[in-house]
Amino acid sequence: MSDELIRILVVDDEERIRRLLKMYLEKEGYEIDEAEDGEIALQKAMLTDYGLIILDLMLPGIDGVEVCTRLRQVKSTPVLMLTAKGEEINRVQGFEVGADDYVVKPFSPREVIYRVKAILRRSSTTAYLTKDGLSNNDIVFPHLVIEHDAHRVTAGGEEVSLTPKEYELLHYLATSPDKVFSREELLKDVWNYEFFGDLRTVDTHVKRLREKLNKVSPESATMITTVWGVGYKLEVAK
Repeated sequence: MSDELIRILVVDDEERIRRLLKMYLEKEGYEIDEAEDGEIALQKAMLTDYGLIILDLMLPGIDGVEVCTRLRQVKSTPVLMLTAKGEEINRVQGFEVGADDYVVKPFSPREVIYRVKAILRRSSTTAYLTKDGLSNNDIVFPHLVIEHDAHRVTAGGEEVSLTPKEYELLHYLATSPDKVFSREELLKDVWNYEFFGDLRTVDTHVKRLREKLNKVSPESATMITTVWGVGYKLEVAK
């Protein structure tokens, strides 16, 4: 997927913020759609396959958390949340319903561009190419197959739709089966920057990942094991 073809939906009730983001993102070659409230955002997000949605948390009518909740019921479109200072509780809610990242207002447009590119890089699916068999980058367990080139996960023979962050977390654990990772390690290595100790971010993503796997393969869901007082590991039956 080339940057020129990526369409991004910017959702914010403040026109100046939408205009600012549109200007900077278009300079990077992205196509931009806008929405000023949650209702319009949902309509557009359901009708169009966006590469990314930049979503303000505090919106009139349907707020960002509700938009993300409804979106996640049918799509895995990456979501970058915009939050104001002091909205930590809402931010955690955002992660619980499937946001991939967040930026705190007031923000630097450069930071937004950095986060956008990082999310799009993770969700890039250049590899939905027809291949004979599995590549060397694939990870195969009895109940779980991760085709890394295609960013495709199959559990119990069924494909599982994951957000970029859920996929990245699963792949990270799977590359070192039976190794225990602390929440701090996972934040640093999977999220690529410090989250100022908000360790619940990891917990909410693990919970969502387990729930999605459990729907198609309970065996694969139980592979993600909690090591109390430490963190998580992907456990492989001996």
